[in-house]
Amino acid sequence: MKSRLTVAGITIDVTRKDIKNINLRVYPADGKVAISCPYRTKPAKVIDFATEKISWIKKHLDRGKHYKRSEINKFITGEKHPVWGVEKELRVIHFQNGRQVFLIGNNTLNLCVKTGTQIHHRKKLLQEWYRAELKREIPLLISKWEPVMGVTVNEFGVKRMRTRWGTCNIRDKRIWLNLELAKKDPVCLEFIVVHEMVHLLERLHSKRFYYLMDHFLPDWMEREKLLVL
Repeated sequence: MKSRLTVAGITIDVTRKDIKNINLRVYPADGKVAISCPYRTKPAKVIDFATEKISWIKKHLDRGKHYKRSEINKFITGEKHPVWGVEKELRVIHFQNGRQVFLIGNNTLNLCVKTGTQIHHRKKLLQEWYRAELKREIPLLISKWEPVMGVTVNEFGVKRMRTRWGTCNIRDKRIWLNLELAKKDPVCLEFIVVHEMVHLLERLHSKRFYYLMDHFLPDWMEREKLLVL
């Protein structure tokens, strides 16, 4: 049983199911918002729920706009690409021997490729460079926070994620970080690492979870805001 409602100019798909609680899902890449709720939930209650979550919804929809902007890049000289929260000018250098990416000074990001290298290969090369940047920094942050929090991370990984900045497999003590974090201010990466590590102490986003976040990283809300700017 499906319907639609509009809250603060945002269209939300509502599906009534045989469930106990109201659930919210945002799909940033598609610009879609969906709510599932028990069959007998009154429309006014669904609207109140969506209104209460509207800031969170907008934050995640803004993330989708970022992905759409990044997908129109042609990876040519003159484009702007963010590195650790700072816009860098891309300079494509045609180089016959090997491919590489490196920074020069504070403003230039160099992409060395063979003449005729296609866009998707340039994109992949730059993504792998971002991945290497993250893999250099993440172990340092994990080592910093493990003794402070009294937890152990067995493994970490980096991958592209369209709806989350990070995830945590509590059983295996494994965390995954979004590749896009290499484009954000370094304090954002630390916030997400701590966030996922706190899940090793508290599985749910409960009062205890946010108490622990406040305890370990008192400015986490300010860092979180940087992720959607």
